[in-house]
Amino acid sequence: MTDSLADPFRFEYDPATVRYGPNCVSQLGSEVASLGRERALVVTGSTVGETPVVMDPVRAGLGDRLAGVFAGTTPRKRLGTAYEALSLYREADADCIVALGGGSSLDVATVLSVLVATDRDPEAVGAELVERGTLSIPESGLPPVVTVPTTLAGADLSQVAGVTADPATCPVAEPGSGAVDDPELMPATACYDPVLLATTPKGVLAGSAMNGFDKGIETLYARNSAPISDATAMRGLGLLADGLEALGAGEADERTHQRLTQGVLLVQYGISRPDGTTLSLIHALGHGLTRTYDVQQGAAHAVVAPHALSYLFDAVDGRRDLLAEALDVEDADDPAAAVVDRVAGVAAGLGLPTRLRDVDGPDRDEFPAVAEAVLADAFMANAPPGLDPTREDIVGVLEAAW
Repeated sequence: MTDSLADPFRFEYDPATVRYGPNCVSQLGSEVASLGRERALVVTGSTVGETPVVMDPVRAGLGDRLAGVFAGTTPRKRLGTAYEALSLYREADADCIVALGGGSSLDVATVLSVLVATDRDPEAVGAELVERGTLSIPESGLPPVVTVPTTLAGADLSQVAGVTADPATCPVAEPGSGAVDDPELMPATACYDPVLLATTPKGVLAGSAMNGFDKGIETLYARNSAPISDATAMRGLGLLADGLEALGAGEADERTHQRLTQGVLLVQYGISRPDGTTLSLIHALGHGLTRTYDVQQGAAHAVVAPHALSYLFDAVDGRRDLLAEALDVEDADDPAAAVVDRVAGVAAGLGLPTRLRDVDGPDRDEFPAVAEAVLADAFMANAPPGLDPTREDIVGVLEAAW
């Protein structure tokens, strides 16, 4: 992959309004008003919902525009949970959604927006998810979503949301999973408050960190990379790397949280576009491990990212020089090896697992099946030019990570 200034590109992106700043959640009410809406339902998980240091400023910021709080999201991102939220949304006479928390809450809130505008019964919606792996997006009636992230997962500037369905929680005949993906699902506003991020326990931030961090890495070597997202990803990666190393060293001060908040904002800018996402090999590997096994997504990324990068750099250029510059190792004799070492060092410094055998993932005899799932993942379509992995290649990455 080259970096020629003569290379043409087309960059189509319709982002959310972005608000950043300490205590900026105090302006949530004005953001809802700017969307022409009156009553916002907050969608979050039970832990965040029971944490006054998070909920009090959010409630105060919304003021009389707070319609209610649904505090029932789980890491499973269940369709049934979105339907439970839909009942409260209607009962509270809400007309917009505030998604508060990590990736699970943000994804469920996005699916909720689809259900609000859908006139089909739950059985038909569940059947479509199981059969097609996605849901139809209504042509109109989607309520606006305002995202307020409290982790570093990086789901707050995205038009994609994952969802699962299970007979125990939703009227479906068999379990299924998939994702909704449409430009209309981009949040209306994303509110980044470093003071709110600072309320999140270090372990939770660390657990989400590599997911957001790897978005910046993949944006640079993605098939559809562009100078605009190159610039934001490079700046974001530098901020995240420094902030995460400080967090790992116990320096959880105001400056650290500001760097982390700005970093995760920047690495996401432009990754989710009408012509496709910039996510690629690492995220496909993460999906292959987390959709079937109980390994947490951030842990999966921490384990596989260095080995995925080693494989990538052995096969193609992978824009190693840009990555080395973004991670401040451009003076190394071997930029590719220096990038791998810096990424591995960030994960290890956060206390995240470094071996696949140490997480609730597959046994080695299951690697071929995981590899098939990885190769079938939609994100593999965005692998860098020249990279054409086989099942044996992916098994090799998993073996290296073991």
